[in-house]
Amino acid sequence: MLDEPARLEEAAKTAEMTFAESVTAMLERGEGDAAQGKLQLGAEETLSLLNTPRAAACYALTRPHHAFPPKEIVQFLARPAPQYMGDTEELLRDVRLWKQTGEAAVLFAGEHAKPLFEQLAAAGAEVAFSETLTRPPVRGEVLVTGDALLTGFAYPELHLTVLGASELFGKRSTVKKVQKKRNTLSFSELSVGDYVVHEAHGIGRFVGVESLTVDGSTRDYLLLEYRGGDRLYIPTDQMDRVQKYVGGGDEDTVPHLSKLGGSEWQGRVNRAKASAKKLAVDLAELYAARASVRGFAFSKDTPWQTQLEERFPYQETPDQLESIREIKADMERPHPMDRLLCGDVGYGKTEVALRAAFKAVQDSKQVAFLVPTTILAEQHYNTLSARFSDFPVRTACLSRFQSAEQRKQVKKKLAAGEIDIVVGTHALLAKDVRFKDLGLLIIDEEHRFGVNHKEQIKALRQEIDVLTLTATPIPRTLNLSMSGIRDISVIETPPDARYPVQTFVLEYTDGLVTDAVTRELSRGGQVYIVNNRVRSIEQYAEHLRELLPEATVLVAHGQMPEKQLEQAMMDFMEHKADVLLCSTIIESGLDIPNANTLLVLEADRMGLAQLYQLKGRVGRSTRLGYAYFTVQRGRAMNEKAHKRLMAIREFTQFGAGFQLAMRDLEIRGAGSLLGAEQHGHIADIGYEYYLKIVQAAVREARGEETPLPETDVTLDIPMSAHIPGGFIPNEVQRLSAYRRIADAECEDAQLLLREELEDRYGELPEEVENLFLLAKIKQLAKRAYIGLVTVRDGEAKLSFLPDAPLDGGKLLGAVSNFLGAQLLASEPPAVRIRQKNVDAAALARKLPQFIYTIVHCVDAPERI
Repeated sequence: MLDEPARLEEAAKTAEMTFAESVTAMLERGEGDAAQGKLQLGAEETLSLLNTPRAAACYALTRPHHAFPPKEIVQFLARPAPQYMGDTEELLRDVRLWKQTGEAAVLFAGEHAKPLFEQLAAAGAEVAFSETLTRPPVRGEVLVTGDALLTGFAYPELHLTVLGASELFGKRSTVKKVQKKRNTLSFSELSVGDYVVHEAHGIGRFVGVESLTVDGSTRDYLLLEYRGGDRLYIPTDQMDRVQKYVGGGDEDTVPHLSKLGGSEWQGRVNRAKASAKKLAVDLAELYAARASVRGFAFSKDTPWQTQLEERFPYQETPDQLESIREIKADMERPHPMDRLLCGDVGYGKTEVALRAAFKAVQDSKQVAFLVPTTILAEQHYNTLSARFSDFPVRTACLSRFQSAEQRKQVKKKLAAGEIDIVVGTHALLAKDVRFKDLGLLIIDEEHRFGVNHKEQIKALRQEIDVLTLTATPIPRTLNLSMSGIRDISVIETPPDARYPVQTFVLEYTDGLVTDAVTRELSRGGQVYIVNNRVRSIEQYAEHLRELLPEATVLVAHGQMPEKQLEQAMMDFMEHKADVLLCSTIIESGLDIPNANTLLVLEADRMGLAQLYQLKGRVGRSTRLGYAYFTVQRGRAMNEKAHKRLMAIREFTQFGAGFQLAMRDLEIRGAGSLLGAEQHGHIADIGYEYYLKIVQAAVREARGEETPLPETDVTLDIPMSAHIPGGFIPNEVQRLSAYRRIADAECEDAQLLLREELEDRYGELPEEVENLFLLAKIKQLAKRAYIGLVTVRDGEAKLSFLPDAPLDGGKLLGAVSNFLGAQLLASEPPAVRIRQKNVDAAALARKLPQFIYTIVHCVDAPERI
């Protein structure tokens, strides 16, 4: 059985290259024999040997591998089961639908089976209950069983749906926000053979995770391999020093592995530092020039502003409130604002912009809201008109949808100061558009305007406040590195009561379309179907009407006459149609909360950013959103398209746009601010590490105090601290848990994580408890400027970093109040604790309380 031959070929090629490198290194050291190079089979030879008459190759999508020409293709439709995330109303609707259509459904609810059965029965659903499954499912029956299953599946041809715990109950993302210092590597996307960057040792290859037992203590280590076959074991508590390598080149470019102990890596880092320093000086000069320009200082908030904000029907997220605060503070300064507001699709950027616009109008200034598409202009105009309806704010729209006479009137009123806020496309940039007193320019998705339009925007923005909105992911690291140069606000928290969009990558069938549309219509919703082949779109519309006679289908694409396009969009917004069959015209910020199912045809022909934007059109209300990315059955698809689709399926969580190490998103985000000349250094040392260097250089160029280097705490504590395979059997989930434990930077974050692990996997074993303890000691030691913690039976030693900013008087007080503690007059200073007859583990458990008191002896408020 061969699972995804293309993936197997990739792994075999990595193994072949690794083996060849290790043999070469051996020969260079004068060891071994050249004949050893032939001891391992090459990738191609291995695959050809596996191609036997008794081989079966399994594919998620029908694209047979060249090494395994199929003698027979067996296709069966299998789909991920629908998700409910604890939403009983949604489940009830489907239970009734299954009864009508004669579907067999089995709900594996485990310990929650009885309460779920009673809940469904009380709501009038016809359901059966069984403690354990003893017979095959029966068509037309919905059975709730006490057996447990983690994830379910659906086989449409068998009329069978099976639901497991993750579909029935899911896991809601916690609204409580825990700040992260920086975007560390997401280990859920790290697989064997991937390239990683260790800040001290350079670029290596991830080989896997190994458990090592030293002096009776077992720990898990990341195993990295460097040039010449050298290997390095990284303790899992040092994951923050390792990042996944994201380079600036083509995705097929293989990075150059570093040599352990060599000077080459340091040379690359030094060159990157020199380049970053030059960049920082240029940016600092730009910032100084901008600060010298006088602008308009807006007044403090008026009572009307407070009224408008209180009428917002939703709860603002913490990030939204912070962004609003930052923007208002900028507007109230006597210098022109130039702020970039980044937020994932559907995270509420428009509301933030709207409040800034209202603030400008309070000081009798005009506002121009520039958007890339006509449809978006119309939508933003409707939103503004509705939000400002109770206030004397005059709004207008300027786009292709208006007649020549209407446009003429809008321009006349703008020049006379009779319009406060105008929303428009690039028509706003025309020479005959004049403002009486423009105070604020809001630009939505600036990167979507052409070069000429950008030049016109640049001329406009000289002395007025500018707010740019973008959903292009700009990681927080970049935000920090550019702080003060280009002011950036980031909205990373999803709105409350929102679920991640359920994403499926499947082959196209009419059955899939019928199921997905029928399911959405049964809950009173609407559906987008994206077909980018405008030539055949009408033909497909007729096909859809035959498939779904009960649904009203509308067509919309950019080549339609404007009035007709406007009418189609308006009808869909007003729920006069069930299905909108359209081109990718909907990708730009269209917001219809009732449309929560999206089907994309020939998704393999689209770019990653485009797919990501399309996915953001659904799941914008409290309802669960579904996105189906389909490909033509049997059509050959290249490797890049396959990777794009797999990536979009994996990143279903909120804010994925900020975490994706997907190049065409992240590198575009960096390139737009850093410029093309930095590209080479990003490829040399990796994206994240380069940004860290830029951040330090910018601070230095602006004359700010450079922060101490990231404290690297070494723990030498003899206790078994790891996650046993029996507790979390899946290696990817285990790595993810390690990373999250290492990232938990405060007591609250640790408690939330403990609860989650206990809820998912049961009572924490002693080794995991120890892991949490070590993470706690490490986090506190960082804040106390302690570089080394050594513990043995009856004795512990805490060694401070050189130049640790300690208050000597407070430190003496803290040491004298702890049993057996003594301050050592060494260089750098250290504290020794002696407690007879106390073993190392028991002594380690006492350390957090003591180190916490030392944190208060640090003369650096930001660490406390």
